[in-house]
Amino acid sequence: MPRTGERTDVIEGFGDEWARFDQSALSDEERAIAFDAYFEVFPWNELPDNAIGFDLGCGSGRWAAEVAPRVGTLHCVDPSDAIDVARRNLAKHRNVVFHKRTAASLPFEPGSMDFGYTLGVLHHVEDTEGALRAAVQALKPGAPLLVYLYYAFDNRPRWFRALWRVSDVMRRGISHAPNPVRHLICDGLAGSVYYPLARGAALAERFGIDVEHWPLSAYRHRSFYCMRTDSLDRFGTRLEKRYTRHQMETLLRNAGLRDIRFCSSVFWCAVGNRSNDP
Repeated sequence: MPRTGERTDVIEGFGDEWARFDQSALSDEERAIAFDAYFEVFPWNELPDNAIGFDLGCGSGRWAAEVAPRVGTLHCVDPSDAIDVARRNLAKHRNVVFHKRTAASLPFEPGSMDFGYTLGVLHHVEDTEGALRAAVQALKPGAPLLVYLYYAFDNRPRWFRALWRVSDVMRRGISHAPNPVRHLICDGLAGSVYYPLARGAALAERFGIDVEHWPLSAYRHRSFYCMRTDSLDRFGTRLEKRYTRHQMETLLRNAGLRDIRFCSSVFWCAVGNRSNDP
């Protein structure tokens, strides 16, 4: 989420994305599998009873739907119109509070939150460091923050990184197209690129072939709806940053987190606890 008054085009883009893909067509099973992957290292056992925390950049509320039943109060924060999608999707959860705010204007007292998470958000913010510091400052000392940032393919071969550079040139053009054109192109990429590569990886895996470095193999067991969502998420945004594991760990430490642990299956997703230092 950008700083107040900045990159409204990015905010509006994500509002459009979550209105188009409100996750209502995503199965409970598929959402739960993804949730378990991202929250693999989250220390649920460290949270106090009736814990109070926040979802920074909640989008449609897909993660909040899994978190809300486990905690006392969950604050969902998003600067875009997606907050209305989340409000609708989470209507049955009476312990969720909604805030249409940016990371620069979080509605919490410093040191008041028992936990927080921000998944797939801060790499779309101009001041990533500032937004992360604001999230950490909202936590109580020792409280955990789970963060997912796009990885810089530092654990991939050169040819893989070369493919990404080509795709990034495409993103820069597609993301500036009018919404109907952007939707059409991203849906086309989901059908012509994501789907065949993902299903090809699934087939190869059945024959015992290692598909770890197969492009888009992470989608081999995911629905086409998920592919369409992520195609728009990937190619439809005008602002994207990527981090190596070392860069991300440095970023988290500089923001005031300690005891950083990385997920084994999501690159890069990590949790850290707010330092006790003021």
